[in-house]
Amino acid sequence: MVTAEFKAQSTASVLTTGFSVQGASLKLMRSHECGVITRIKSLGETATQRLKAVGITLGQSITVEQRSPRFIVRVGNDCHTLDETVVGAIYVRIVKR
Repeated sequence: MVTAEFKAQSTASVLTTGFSVQGASLKLMRSHECGVITRIKSLGETATQRLKAVGITLGQSITVEQRSPRFIVRVGNDCHTLDETVVGAIYVRIVKR
């Protein structure tokens, strides 16, 4: 059983560490925002293999270069155009530059 005192101490400790994590779907990121890929929802084998082939994998840094008219991301030194389904399947931890 967890006491109210322990809960209060735990909450206070979390609030004072200065550590925060911001995560979002890739589709919600603004142009020129950077992130690290934390999750890719299942897209089917063909789409998953295509993403791996261009370096879009868990733990990889990704930058949104352009949102419209095409959604373009930078992974490493390469830019890739992604369709709406793929963009909605990628989740990232936002990184401050």
